[in-house]
Amino acid sequence: MISGLSDARHGVKSIFSLVLVASMFAASWAGAETVRFEEAAAIVGTSCAKEIDASCRGVNFDSIRLKDCLARNDDTISPQCKADYPRAFDAIQKRLAARAAVRKICDRDLAKVCGGVQKDEAKALECILTATRGLSPRCNQSISEAGYR
Repeated sequence: MISGLSDARHGVKSIFSLVLVASMFAASWAGAETVRFEEAAAIVGTSCAKEIDASCRGVNFDSIRLKDCLARNDDTISPQCKADYPRAFDAIQKRLAARAAVRKICDRDLAKVCGGVQKDEAKALECILTATRGLSPRCNQSISEAGYR
């Protein structure tokens, strides 16, 4: 049992070591409309690694469960973690919302540029993302905010 805990702790530390390294290469996110998922994870990993290791061990690393765990332990987390984790999780939600909106925002562009592939979601997305001309500025902005380009 102790060996299992040691292995789990080592695994968590390894994950956060990778996140820490990734955060060194991540672009500044303070003014960004949306950020890459990796950048948001790097922010949380850098700011909240000790808190996650101490208070959220065993919690799945999906954004909802981890955010809930940090919120439940708000009285024990560092000021840096308190400042960063809500912004990082909000950025993730913005990115998810932007991805969900692409199809709706680009619907006319899709009909114009991609024609018959509209009904196949995967092919429609692939077509719109690879189109080099014919997309409206609004569609292009939506694609960028979703992180597809």
